[in-house]
Amino acid sequence: MGVRKRERAEQIKEANRHIAFAKLNNCPTSPRKMRIVADLVRGKKVELALNILKFNSKEASRKLEKLLLSAINNWQQKNSEENLEEAGLFVKEIRVDGGTMLKRLRPAPQGRAHRIRKRSNHVTIVLGAINNNTQSNQ
Repeated sequence: MGVRKRERAEQIKEANRHIAFAKLNNCPTSPRKMRIVADLVRGKKVELALNILKFNSKEASRKLEKLLLSAINNWQQKNSEENLEEAGLFVKEIRVDGGTMLKRLRPAPQGRAHRIRKRSNHVTIVLGAINNNTQSNQ
């Protein structure tokens, strides 16, 4: 490996040191319902986002809360020497994409059939740490 390539790899590794992510694939909730809850926590600090998700009555908030806790745990494993409270973690990015769709038929009047689409989604949460050169939109 050349010197420039090694230096660039170290720069990328240092830049990715302050972020952590978690993914949830094929969650059996429609993306539209999940995006409503995801918009509540986008850009918020982690403690505030956990409180919002904990006290929200929607079913999608339970799944996002579990995913956010997983992302926090991933960050702690990556940065074992840093303290969680001092790092100032926030939800840098949360993305809800459509997943696979189960297609079913439901009987309709006069011998017809209606198509039922059971949707699923993929959710990705990226956490960022506030340091001296980056500030959150809080």
